[in-house]
Amino acid sequence: MTQNTDIEFQSPEQIKSFQESLLREQLHYLAAHSPFYQRHLNGIDIESITTLEDLTRLPFTDKNDLQRYQWDFLCVPRDKVIDYITTSGTTGEPISFACTDKDLQRLAYNERKSFQCAGLKPGNILQLMTTMDKRFMAGLAYWLGIRELGASIVRVGNGVPELQWDTIQRLKPDTLMCVPSFTLKLVQYAIEHGIDYHKSSVRRIIGIGEGLRNQDLTLNLLGTRINNLWPEVELYATYSSTEMSATFSECQFGCGGHVHPELIIVEIIGEDNKPVTDGEVGEVVITTLGVEGMPLLRFRTGDMAAKINKQCRCGRHSYRLTPLVGRKNNMIKLKGTTLYPPAINDVLDNTPQIENYVVIVRSNDAGTDEVIVRVGVKERDVTHDEKLTALLKEKFRARLRVTPRIEILPADVIHTINFPAKSRKPIKFIDERQNI
Repeated sequence: MTQNTDIEFQSPEQIKSFQESLLREQLHYLAAHSPFYQRHLNGIDIESITTLEDLTRLPFTDKNDLQRYQWDFLCVPRDKVIDYITTSGTTGEPISFACTDKDLQRLAYNERKSFQCAGLKPGNILQLMTTMDKRFMAGLAYWLGIRELGASIVRVGNGVPELQWDTIQRLKPDTLMCVPSFTLKLVQYAIEHGIDYHKSSVRRIIGIGEGLRNQDLTLNLLGTRINNLWPEVELYATYSSTEMSATFSECQFGCGGHVHPELIIVEIIGEDNKPVTDGEVGEVVITTLGVEGMPLLRFRTGDMAAKINKQCRCGRHSYRLTPLVGRKNNMIKLKGTTLYPPAINDVLDNTPQIENYVVIVRSNDAGTDEVIVRVGVKERDVTHDEKLTALLKEKFRARLRVTPRIEILPADVIHTINFPAKSRKPIKFIDERQNI
């Protein structure tokens, strides 16, 4: 039998040693080429940083650093930059990243491995339901990865169920890549227009931007609803960000997102800024490996998840991340209960009567959090509104043990909030609190 040489399938000891070697290379690169890290690491003997445990002796980097000193992170001359990318800005001012040709090759490699993890191979056809324009990294990355893999891609873009189904029926893709909740709109359109979606070519959905699983790795409400409506389709969740220049995809066993050790080091830290034990939820901190243009060292993502070190049934020894709990700064204390927006979204995404929604959190006169859920519906009357409000309160009590304030509005009103000018992603959460 041919031995698998992929580092993800090697022993934990080999993976750790491999990452430590790459870390030392990265530190020397930053010291030589990064104006920001030359200042940031001033006074620190980088030669003494030899193990992953030594990372705790280095300072963190955060979004404020990127916003204040953006181009001091650039490690190459501007004429070596091939592509400029901007973050979505969902948690603040958008940040631009500069990618060299080597960075784009790394991006393609990352996505190829992620697609392979989700079971794709040459011969598969993936229908891409996300934009490739507007300075968006994700669409470009997915296209590069499928091209590197040797599979086929259909660049349809987001939205427009009619166009999506026309493409499915014409080109017979076996895989859809989309925001999971959009799948519900695809099913609704199929039902309303007499399309037998159960007999379509689609057999796999790779979700982006929204969770499909709970922390115990079971399907959440949204994942369960999709699975019940479209049982012929396998669901795969992913976690990615522009800052990481990486995507962690589930394998066929759905046991968390597989981290690629040759591309990134992931730490999970607690409230004391120290590493937590495996399996404990904390903030995801990343160190990119092999990035040439704008590499990051100990970057605090603000995302909350846990690390799984146990070998996966697929054979990979590389650690995995659990589904995101939410973002650290978006934590809500509602009536004494701690929760994150994704838990609220899961209830709303699993309520068919709701067309769209926005969750707003603000501070009340008592200084505690107040949560307002504004849901959009197509047709309204007093009886319908009262029944929907009662249903949502029941669902929230069952899922969260507490109920936010519920306001029902026309769907077109919510749509204008979800899609403001210049936004690439729908705005579903608005934080109006001060000093969070």
